Amino acid sequence: MGIVTRWLVVVERAWDAARLRRGGVPDDFRIEAYLGHGGPQGVVVRGRVVNDPPPTDAEEGEGVGSALRRTLGSFFTDELPGVPLRVTVADAMADVVTDEEGYFLVRLAPSVGALTAPWTVGEIELAGPYRGLTGHHSVPVEVRVPEPTARFGVISDVDDTILETGVQRIGHMVRQTFTGSALTRTPFPGAADLYRDLAADGNPVFYVSSSPWNLHAFLVAFLRHRAFPLGPVLLRDLLGTPSGREPKHVRIHEILELHPELRFVLLGDSGEEDPQIYADIVRTHPDRFLAVYIREVRLDPGDGRVEKVTDAWDIDVPFVLAADSDVVRRHAEQLGLLTAQT
Repeated sequence: MGIVTRWLVVVERAWDAARLRRGGVPDDFRIEAYLGHGGPQGVVVRGRVVNDPPPTDAEEGEGVGSALRRTLGSFFTDELPGVPLRVTVADAMADVVTDEEGYFLVRLAPSVGALTAPWTVGEIELAGPYRGLTGHHSVPVEVRVPEPTARFGVISDVDDTILETGVQRIGHMVRQTFTGSALTRTPFPGAADLYRDLAADGNPVFYVSSSPWNLHAFLVAFLRHRAFPLGPVLLRDLLGTPSGREPKHVRIHEILELHPELRFVLLGDSGEEDPQIYADIVRTHPDRFLAVYIREVRLDPGDGRVEKVTDAWDIDVPFVLAADSDVVRRHAEQLGLLTAQT
């Protein structure tokens, strides 16, 4: 997210420096469970622990002020480091401790056949004493498990790929991010229908974005409200802590490793680095991909960045620069990716 990301990093660091960390019992101890994923090769679960009340849900007709307060609340958090947690998914269990920004990442290895498709529900719980907390503290965690009928998987960017953001127009992007809600932000025309058709036969969809984890709840609510197929939303930490700093290509490699039985379709946009990132990954694993689709959103389509990738494209995987969702749909139909819907 470029300039906006750097600005948010400065703000969050200033907030952390100014905030007085209380040593007493947390008033609003809360475990945030992010959507996980896994299969026979293992399961990955991420989340964060904070001392903040749950965020409010967006409401139809609410004012800009309500949306702004909700968004700012997702960034100005009282994160809790050093929290001992126990994560259980199916018959696998692992202990983990939150890092300095309250994040955690754990890998589990359930036995063969223990996971239930399309979703297995596990549990994340406080595993030991923490600042005088008493009672049982736990939340469910949903883990996406591909169905045996899945023909392929989908890996998609979010900003300017399915969600109209305007990454290249900084002022517009800031207004959209902070004053919009899951109910008011708009997807690109035809995107939700396209993704539902790509997800037919139980094909899993993974959303991988450079947006911060602070927006996880918003993005999941957006996907639900706009009827996109729900799937793991893999983001990153603004401050680059160990549990949340993985760059985009690392998160995509994680998907490839956990789901070796699947080939994938990649969808992104031309606004930032998707073309080059996808080219590097496809070149490394050419047998794992069926097609690459890049939505054209550049203010200056003649800047040469995408063309630099396409001119050097020497891989037997289609690379399509698409003006809209219909272009992607037509090409996907030709490849037989949407056969079940025709």
